[in-house]
Amino acid sequence: MDDITRRMDGAVESLRKEFAGLRTGRASASLLEPVMVEAYGSSMPLNQVATVSVPEPRLITVQVWDRGMVKATEKAIREAGLGLNPQTDGNTIRVPIPDLNQERRQELVKVANKYAEQARVAVRNVRRDGMDMLKRAQKDGDLSEDEHKTWSDKVQALTDAHIKKIDEAFAAKEKDITQI
Repeated sequence: MDDITRRMDGAVESLRKEFAGLRTGRASASLLEPVMVEAYGSSMPLNQVATVSVPEPRLITVQVWDRGMVKATEKAIREAGLGLNPQTDGNTIRVPIPDLNQERRQELVKVANKYAEQARVAVRNVRRDGMDMLKRAQKDGDLSEDEHKTWSDKVQALTDAHIKKIDEAFAAKEKDITQI
C-alpha cells in the first residue's frame, strides 16, 4: 500500500514540476531548466554552466561562469523553443519575458491539460497495478474476499484523492495562465 501511495504521489509531484516550467508571462528560474548547453564537448544543463536568477517579474538573468561559454549559452536559450530572445552583456545574459497573447495562453492551457492527463493516466496505471496485486494475493490464498474488497476500496479512495489533487493543480495553473 505504501508503494502505491508513493507512486501516486510521484505522479502528482512530477506534474507540479512540469507546471513550474510552463511559462505564465512571469519570469521563473525553472523556465530555463530544459535548456541544454553544448559545453566542453558535451551537452549539459544550463544550471551547470551558469547561475540563473530572477531580479524582476519580467526578466531572467543568466550569469555565465566561463566567459568562453557565453555565446553557446545564449544560442542554447534562443534555440530551446521557449520563444525567448536573450541579450548578452559581458558574462551576463538578460532574458526578457514577453507578454503572452491570447492565442499563446490557449496553447499553454492545452499543454497544461496534456500534462494533467498524463498524470491521471500514471495514477490510473498505479491503481491497475495495485488491483492486479490484490487479485493475485486473493488467488494465491493470501487474502480473503472481504480483505480484497477492503483493500480495493482503499486503493480506489487513494486513486480518487490523487486525481482530485491533479484536477485542482490543473485548475490553478489554468487560472494562472489565463490571468492577465
